[in-house]
Amino acid sequence: MRCAVKRCLFILLLCAWLAPAQAHKPSDSYLSLAVHGQQVEGQWDIALRDLDFAIGLDGNGDGALTWDEIRARHAAIAAYALQRLQLASDQGVCPLQAIEQLVDSHTDGAYNVLRFQATCPGGAAPASVTIGYTLFADLDPQHKGLLKIDSGGATQTAIFDPDSPRQTISLAAPDRLAQFGAYVKHGIWHIWIGYDHILFLLSLLLPAVLLPGLREQQHGLKAAFLDVLKVVTAFTLAHSITLSLASLSLVSLPSRWVESAIAASVILAALNNLLPLFRGKRPVAAFAFGLIHGFGFASVLRDLGLPQGSLLASLLGFNVGVEIGQLAIVAAFLPLAWLLRKTWLYRQVLTVGSLAIALVACVWLVERVADIKLIPA
Repeated sequence: MRCAVKRCLFILLLCAWLAPAQAHKPSDSYLSLAVHGQQVEGQWDIALRDLDFAIGLDGNGDGALTWDEIRARHAAIAAYALQRLQLASDQGVCPLQAIEQLVDSHTDGAYNVLRFQATCPGGAAPASVTIGYTLFADLDPQHKGLLKIDSGGATQTAIFDPDSPRQTISLAAPDRLAQFGAYVKHGIWHIWIGYDHILFLLSLLLPAVLLPGLREQQHGLKAAFLDVLKVVTAFTLAHSITLSLASLSLVSLPSRWVESAIAASVILAALNNLLPLFRGKRPVAAFAFGLIHGFGFASVLRDLGLPQGSLLASLLGFNVGVEIGQLAIVAAFLPLAWLLRKTWLYRQVLTVGSLAIALVACVWLVERVADIKLIPA
């Protein structure tokens, strides 16, 4: 009875910790700039949930935002956002002016779309622009601003956060190596904030150090490493295929279906640690479900945009970044799991932790299928 009570308490605590943290990915906004001579046209997609937290959009406090409520706050939204974005050319400040606001959907919810324009001083097109970005800097230290800037047929990207709020970007032909590096950085960041991808991978890796026969083998850690390598390689190959196909617009699936299928894959991967669903065939399962996860990665890459001048290099850079982020997780997981494999704690993590992951993923699945929010942001 005491063991059962402990287990129940452990489940409740783990679920309470996991659910709010994993319900949504960390805050991002998507900023697109198009430079035409002295004129700059901009579009800024900002999550409505973030704006609601910052300035309040829910007029009647019922927890649901309507178009009328959002429209009533358009002036406040534009003022709040544009005060936290500065644009300057090499000739001076480029004043920003809001044009219109719309609502659009991203994979993690509804976004306010703020369109604006600016005219930079001087008689010629700027050679570079300096961008200052402080949106939500005082509210969310994890917030990232993802920039895409088009000029003269070339596309460049950058990531803004509280540690790098100001960047100068040359509008000359971009350095291909620097552009590749920028997409690597995007890939690393997005695997680390893709909690459903991370929980899926960890669910498959948890049994690796407990496989039958490892204790008897002289090189047990090596055997566990090889098992992990098979799982990770299968997942990598699969999501690389669909990431490429989707990013190149060769295959397209509705994002709601993809996100729902990803949640279902997390459930099955976690339950496999409790029931023999595909025991002994985890690499096969990793490949099959990895095909689905690749479409999820592609949705992020579509938000960022792929520069046509270096499309394949940027796609490769993003994929490399995803793999680096994934390998960093594995590198942190495997030694620790091996050291703890014989302890009571690890057995609880495997069983109770897998159950908690499955429960959280069930919430995700219901949210995504029914398009509702069961867990507040």
